[in-house]
Amino acid sequence: MTDSTLVFTLLGLTLVAFIWGRFRYDLVALAALLAAVLLGLVPAEEAFLGFGHPAVITVAAVLVLSRGFERSGLVDLIAEQTLRVGERLVPQLLVLTGTVLVLSGVMNNVGALALMLPVAIRMAREHDTPPSVLLMPLAFGSLLGGLTTLIGTPPNIIISSYRGSLTGESFGMFSFFPVGAVVAVCGLAFIVLLGWRLVPRRAGSASTEDMFDTAHYLVEMRVPEAANAEGWTLLELGEAVEETLPVLAVVRDDKRHAGHTFRGVLRKGDILLVEAGPDDMKLLEDKAGLEVGPTPDEDDEASEDGASRVDTEGLQLMEAVVRTDSMMVNRTVAQLRLHHQYGLHLVAVARDGGRLNQRLRDIRFRPGDVLLLQGGENELTESLTTLGCLPLAQRELGIGQPRLLLVSLGIFAVAILAMVMDWLPSSVALTAAALVSLLAGVLPLREGYQAIDGPVIVLLGAMIPVGQALETSGGAGLIAESMLALGSGWPVVVTLGGLFLLTTLLSNVVNNAAAALLMAPIAASLAQGFETSLDPFLMVVAISASCAFLTPIGHQSNTLVMGPGGYRFGDYWWLGLPLSLVVMAVTLPMVLWVWPL
Repeated sequence: MTDSTLVFTLLGLTLVAFIWGRFRYDLVALAALLAAVLLGLVPAEEAFLGFGHPAVITVAAVLVLSRGFERSGLVDLIAEQTLRVGERLVPQLLVLTGTVLVLSGVMNNVGALALMLPVAIRMAREHDTPPSVLLMPLAFGSLLGGLTTLIGTPPNIIISSYRGSLTGESFGMFSFFPVGAVVAVCGLAFIVLLGWRLVPRRAGSASTEDMFDTAHYLVEMRVPEAANAEGWTLLELGEAVEETLPVLAVVRDDKRHAGHTFRGVLRKGDILLVEAGPDDMKLLEDKAGLEVGPTPDEDDEASEDGASRVDTEGLQLMEAVVRTDSMMVNRTVAQLRLHHQYGLHLVAVARDGGRLNQRLRDIRFRPGDVLLLQGGENELTESLTTLGCLPLAQRELGIGQPRLLLVSLGIFAVAILAMVMDWLPSSVALTAAALVSLLAGVLPLREGYQAIDGPVIVLLGAMIPVGQALETSGGAGLIAESMLALGSGWPVVVTLGGLFLLTTLLSNVVNNAAAALLMAPIAASLAQGFETSLDPFLMVVAISASCAFLTPIGHQSNTLVMGPGGYRFGDYWWLGLPLSLVVMAVTLPMVLWVWPL
């Protein structure tokens, strides 16, 4: 079996694993790298050189700088102004999508979306707008904004580094701007003027408050005399009923104690505010001896189904969405030890715009799930960061510290100047900027490490040698020869269109960085076959790799809005397909004009 055949087989299996989604993409990429080494496609001594590749270092530095912008208050300052847009939907879409588009040009696009997502949800609630109308345009705007600069999205960094390896000169910070900015503006105009009408409106997701209407699920369970539960801790209560039942509060002597902080034992007369359905209530009655209702003489004050009359204000409930790179994915509450290790109570889970009614202990979390959690204010923030969840609850916006804001902007400006003037390579300039930000106190060292997206770094470091194997084995040349044969009787622009479509389809089923890594060698072989400039082919790959508008799995931004927006898998192409065609129609003539053959 030839090396090219082995590479095609390996890449085919890798793509199937990416699409299947059973294992995280970083683990799949690492397995592909090790398989390539065992098959002799990648020399063992070069297996891990990808982790020191300039593209990997640049992506890590950009992630740190993005977190610095967040912490200094720059984005909060912008978001505060965004909320003043008014009640009309079109201006809301223009301001929200336009803001995330601009932010994505100077910071990681997932980070930009994560910062604007709570703002969009708050806006939807205040104006009684279905979040589904705002969130998909917001996600797509974050992808469009990444097209404008070198650091806007990993595919641009990868393509720039690949060009440098072939020609000795990489693309600069603003080399992508002439084409990317026009494409982004045209995409934004399409979304705001027409595209938003194509987004499905999900009736069940007009507000995440509808998904988590706790008034319909909270019940008061009383500890009567001689109950089994008397003398038990809340932990022992959960073990007795063999279920993860969120006890939001324990009321004793008219004083309420938050469930996640209650460490005592239950006494006669205690009232437990419990998140429980009919089956759970039966378990608590049979195994713990609890009774529904506060006291016998107050039963008439409770609803017939046992709904609670206790005020839930101050119970520190927060909504959060599970990121694609979260440690929670495919794991249960017990496996994560949410309560014991992170101090969190899981109250409810929503998926596809609706609340899941199955037992909490049986739920395996998926990317895009919306969680309702209880915990202390400080614990919630820190634990959600560690777990890989994005807070969705309304939060007060602040302007940070003016000194840090000016320092972060100054450090970034100097790094951009060093790149534009060719004083330093982008990887060195941005790494230096990240280091100075940490030393200047813009970002604590711990947060700097947390900002680096480990799965993305592993994906890039592992797939770079595999992508190189596609080229060195002759596989990229074989694909290019096939495309050349098919397009020999047509203008080169037709082949560029085919390259755009192929890369776009690949980007919608695998990570966009992986799509760029795999398609860059094919683009180079096509340019060589046509005996034309390399640049237009690489630019087409860079832009099309970021056009993952058709599925929720093509990009993290799409996955993040799936739960809060209540979208289904097939909802994305309604707006994504026409938007992809608009981007393609604008990209091809602009590339040929700015980067002629």
